[in-house]
Amino acid sequence: MIPSVSVLLFGITRDLTGQSTVSVPLSEGASVSDLLGQLHQHYPALAGIRSLLVAVNGEYAEPEQILAHHDEIALIPPVSGG
Repeated sequence: MIPSVSVLLFGITRDLTGQSTVSVPLSEGASVSDLLGQLHQHYPALAGIRSLLVAVNGEYAEPEQILAHHDEIALIPPVSGG
């Protein structure tokens, strides 16, 4: 069985998935980029969001950052306002 990570969703990402948290199966050594690929596969509407940021343990993460199964991961959508 492949372990999974829990991803917190906010704003438009929550609206598009209908959930505030999703569980994503990731193999050992998976990166933020791998995580986004899995999310786009399961939730294609997320691929349309520009400048979607990923936070790992409270800090913005680069696409190549390796994830651990105990990391706190959140998708941060672009903020709109005026």
